[in-house]
Amino acid sequence: MPPLRLDSPLGDVLDDKVAKALTKAFGMARVGDLLAHYPRRYALRGELTPIASLTVGEQVSIVAEIVSVAERRMHNRRGSLLEVVISDGEGQLSLTFFNQSWRMGELRRGRRGMFSGKVGEFRGGKQFAHPDYQLFDDLETAAQTAQALASRPIPVYPATAAVATWTIAKAVEGALDGLGEVDDPLPDDLRRRHALLPARTALEHIHRPSVIDDVAPAQQTLRMQEALVLQAGLLQQRAAVAALHARPRPAGELRESFDARLTFALTDDQASVGEQIAADLVAERPMNRLVQGEVGSGKTLIALRAMLQVAESGGQAALIAPTEVLAAQHLRSIAAMLGPDLSAKLIPTLLTGQMPAADRRRAALRVASGQSLIVVGTHALLSATTTFADLALVVVDEQHRFGVEQRDALRAKGTAPHVLVLTATPIPRTVAMTVFGDLDVSTIRTLPPGRAGIESFVAPLAEKPSWFGRVWDRAAEEVAAGRQVFVVCAAIDVDVDEPGDAPSATDAAASRPTWGVAQVATLLSQLPRFAQVRIEILHGRMPSDEKDAVMRRVAAGEVDLLIATTVIEVGVDVPNASTMIVLDADRFGVSQLHQLRGRVGRGSVPGLCLLVTEAAVGSPARERVEAVAATLDGFVLAEVDLELRGEGDVLGAAQSGARSSLRLLRVVADADLIAEARDEASVLLADDPQLTAHPGLRDAIERRLDDDTRAALGKN
Repeated sequence: MPPLRLDSPLGDVLDDKVAKALTKAFGMARVGDLLAHYPRRYALRGELTPIASLTVGEQVSIVAEIVSVAERRMHNRRGSLLEVVISDGEGQLSLTFFNQSWRMGELRRGRRGMFSGKVGEFRGGKQFAHPDYQLFDDLETAAQTAQALASRPIPVYPATAAVATWTIAKAVEGALDGLGEVDDPLPDDLRRRHALLPARTALEHIHRPSVIDDVAPAQQTLRMQEALVLQAGLLQQRAAVAALHARPRPAGELRESFDARLTFALTDDQASVGEQIAADLVAERPMNRLVQGEVGSGKTLIALRAMLQVAESGGQAALIAPTEVLAAQHLRSIAAMLGPDLSAKLIPTLLTGQMPAADRRRAALRVASGQSLIVVGTHALLSATTTFADLALVVVDEQHRFGVEQRDALRAKGTAPHVLVLTATPIPRTVAMTVFGDLDVSTIRTLPPGRAGIESFVAPLAEKPSWFGRVWDRAAEEVAAGRQVFVVCAAIDVDVDEPGDAPSATDAAASRPTWGVAQVATLLSQLPRFAQVRIEILHGRMPSDEKDAVMRRVAAGEVDLLIATTVIEVGVDVPNASTMIVLDADRFGVSQLHQLRGRVGRGSVPGLCLLVTEAAVGSPARERVEAVAATLDGFVLAEVDLELRGEGDVLGAAQSGARSSLRLLRVVADADLIAEARDEASVLLADDPQLTAHPGLRDAIERRLDDDTRAALGKN
């Protein structure tokens, strides 16, 4: 059998069952994917993990010693229960097996091993039910090899309930045993300057180190490899876009007429970013620009001026938004800003999936014929039946809600169209360099004058349960003053365990939310102070026309209090809205809470944000909520968010494909290394754009960015 290569299929080294399990659990397809699944820590055979530190609900692997084994008949059902107690010398954990008395032959008192399972709780103690385990050598064999075993670390891999750490370790062993030569992604000169290891040696030392001191040099080598591959891939992608030919779109009468209608002056940041975009649009290469700015900083205005610039030459602009509510809001806002004369010329058109069939056909016809020069929609814009006459500009709003394939699918409907990406989620510099390296980044920091500002407070129900009543008193007071209130819930109906429209798995707490839209609506209907208050609900499962009708009534001031899920997280603009109440606030991420808060205080009415939480003081969930209450600066919060949750999901699979998340690299800790890798990649690509002289780096980029994920690092 020929030696394995990093791009060899997993089936070449593993049996079909294990290969399929690894593919399902981790998205692995090739040997290189397996060998890039690095240990998360190392254990020694004499080392015992503190059992006291285990958290109920976690899937963990620990090294421990068996202290007792007992079998008993069960009282309420047939069969026996085998109970094994393991210890680290201080804490204890029980293992339970039903009708498996045969295990007593190997699970004997005094033996050590690695035990893997989901931490449960029974009668006040922690337990594993039917755990996987791997026992170390028996005492006689261990005595013969004690010295070697004592210093050899055991790799502990990120695992799942279906794939244990030793299953992965065994697969890695087989891959390394069969692996041939590995072309080094790092140029020899770079490796020498940093005293880094050859690629093959680094893989050996990180997966099967002889001593723990082997690990750090291997990790440092692989970090530099990862950084160089990512930065070179991003720069190649940027160069590929720059090499395309785009039709220049100079500004003219349409934009001048629009600017003349404005009743306010652009802020310095708006003007500066507008000039950058205007210059991009007259170049003969496609614009590929990200505009980041606080909620309410005027990103939509900047995008609309760009749309008018391309419309001057008959080019169409398509704005894709993550929700139907936001798409409809954008269309109304754009039409209002344009006024009736410009709207008649440009015919702004809404196209969404839940529109009535006849309305959708008419809208699609206006788009295909080129009659509509401004198109706003949701994923319906990506449909194969949606065509454009001359798509010149793609605007992606709240781009973190879209995957790479979606943006590229929309881009493919034109001939090298310009792309403008908008985000109100500020991006730390190190993340921008790592994640958005294929985009030019512009920032709008200043808010338009005249904003009354927002005050934020935490309502900590764990310590002060009486504050819950005060929250509703405060809401009623705002309504009585002629203002509008938003109440946001993490679920639609907690009684039927229905999630809401947004807290992500990474940001949400493990427990169910306390309040849903349905429960809050019932509660307020029973409070006398709300008897005359006009209350509506809004969530993602409502029909499109109902959602749109509710938002129209809110915008018109016909609704005093709106109870909603995070369907209102972005883009909802109601200047009279003064108060944002977020229930179960600990179930939301920092950036999400900041976005929700930005829905109020948008006009001359002062804003108030009440973050209601039952999270305990000092818990990570409580820290998130308190961080948001402490500052209105989204850029500060972006850094805080990164520190609180880490950057493991910076390139999350939902946005960028399973193989695009960071592995060893950490965008905060390795910021200097990333910057250096970018400089190195720039020099290499300037001399050798196709990396002909660096096949190891070229192949590593191909493995990391296959056809489906080539654009993934843009997290677009």
